Amino acid sequence: MDRSKSGGTDWTETAGDAGRAGAGADRPPASRPPASRADARSPREDGSRTGPDGSREDGSGEGAGRAPGDARRDVPGAGTAGDGGADFLQLRAQEAPRGGLSGWLAARMRQAIADGRIAVGSRLPPSRVLAAELRVSRGAVTEAYRRLADDGHVAGRGRAGTVVVAAPAAGRAPLREPGAGGRPPAGRACVPPVPPYPRVPTGAGLFTPEPGTEVFEALRSAPARIDLSPGVPDLGAFPRAAWLRAEREVLGATGAGSLGYGDPRGTPELRRAVVDWLARYRGIAADPEDVVVVSGTAQALTLLGQVLAGYGHGAIAVEEPGSLGARQHLRRVAGATPPVPVDGEGLRVDALRACGAGAVLVTPAHQFPTGVVLSGARRRELMEWAAGGGLIVEDDYDAEHRYDRAPVAALKAALPERVCYAGSVSKVLAPALRTGWVLAPRPYHEALVEAKRFADLGNPALPQLVLARLMESGALERQLRVLRQRHRRRRDAMTAAVAAHLPGAVVHGAAAGLHLTVAFPEGGFRDLDLATASLDRGIKVHPLSWHRQRPGPPGLVLGYAGNTPDLVTEAVATVGAALAELSAGA
Repeated sequence: MDRSKSGGTDWTETAGDAGRAGAGADRPPASRPPASRADARSPREDGSRTGPDGSREDGSGEGAGRAPGDARRDVPGAGTAGDGGADFLQLRAQEAPRGGLSGWLAARMRQAIADGRIAVGSRLPPSRVLAAELRVSRGAVTEAYRRLADDGHVAGRGRAGTVVVAAPAAGRAPLREPGAGGRPPAGRACVPPVPPYPRVPTGAGLFTPEPGTEVFEALRSAPARIDLSPGVPDLGAFPRAAWLRAEREVLGATGAGSLGYGDPRGTPELRRAVVDWLARYRGIAADPEDVVVVSGTAQALTLLGQVLAGYGHGAIAVEEPGSLGARQHLRRVAGATPPVPVDGEGLRVDALRACGAGAVLVTPAHQFPTGVVLSGARRRELMEWAAGGGLIVEDDYDAEHRYDRAPVAALKAALPERVCYAGSVSKVLAPALRTGWVLAPRPYHEALVEAKRFADLGNPALPQLVLARLMESGALERQLRVLRQRHRRRRDAMTAAVAAHLPGAVVHGAAAGLHLTVAFPEGGFRDLDLATASLDRGIKVHPLSWHRQRPGPPGLVLGYAGNTPDLVTEAVATVGAALAELSAGA
């Protein structure tokens, strides 16, 4: 996760502060008349001029004709009554030694650059703003900036402001774990600990039989030439122009009242658009009042797990094999996740009855990871089980992506009062939007809304309004048609490459979705070892055993949507070379 740039990237500065004259900044202040409205005039009105580095030199400011110094001053409207202080680095001018304000200020900022609180590339606050917040002379701030510029830490970039360009030569201060000895010096903020998940540069130690909850972040951070991880669409096809156009339209039409706290269920506009989308594409008849907008399927499963646990569902059965990520989310909040085997017709309902769970998570339109479609006979059997008191959680994660088969209606369409339905735009647009929806039966709806309210008060409103506009305008439908064509070509490239470079592998799930599962019935090796060898050669894959709770034949889950056909072919060929070497060593 990228660090946020300290110092506030929203600050804008009309001119760079570094490099301006500030000699004598520690001298006592000269007298000046009380501040007036003239101090707030625009640059053209106040006699400012542009310096050789693009920075603005103010002919009427505090530094004109007097010592800029460490003068404290009262600025109308700045800060509060009493001592001034800035949010930036929690600075308080009263802490500076008398006569040494500029040096103290430069030292505080230099230390913040050294320990990473102010990142290289970020901007410092405009000198006028920081001086007003600290209730000091602007000259004291510009002198501090000048000292940092002389040291090579910052540079004036004209209208871009004063930018941090280099950290002190000593580098960043080492991160200290809590309790590792000593306390941080007085007046300094604690440095956050290192992220809890490991940064694994190769496959060694990453692909283990019992992957932890941090494994997906670790895999994403591992360097590789080509990523075949499943579940990622063609992110290069994101409709940037359509999104920007819709965003401008939304911002132009949105009133101020829409920018406050909203309904935790989501904006009415998106809930109406979701209902129309589900009716057209998934055969679900629903009311906007039934929809709860969530941050993707991951949050949907977490919230549903909390709600169902509150209703006494201490165990939620899952498909075997089934998504490791989904299982982790459910297990964290709901407890046990007994596995129910999947065969060529989908979930085995007889095994579901035998396991004794009162709820089950299924992916009926395109089972993950095998790609099996739940057959008609199994659908009827599963709905009979649910009508007898069972509850179905339907994860409809990529049903829109199909190539060689007819569409399949959602289970929610046939048995709305016994199915909790979850969907998202992660596979149609991008996972980074973190936008999905849940439709729960009436008895669970209010508890779901309450869980969402206490989780985050609701998703951000503006992206919801933009997405609703894309849905209503037909842009999302056009995007889906584009993706189907691209994904089909990439799917064809992967199936051909598997046939050429992975002899003996059996392909599952090629008719729809964004991934293939390849199984090796006569493997004689661990798929964990094959995934490790592939990553060592620069290719990321998922071992099939990650998505199992019980032993089974080795296999790989390979995503094809995120790479061009040439890259897909190259990646599978590399996996084939790793497999050949692994088999020879065995």
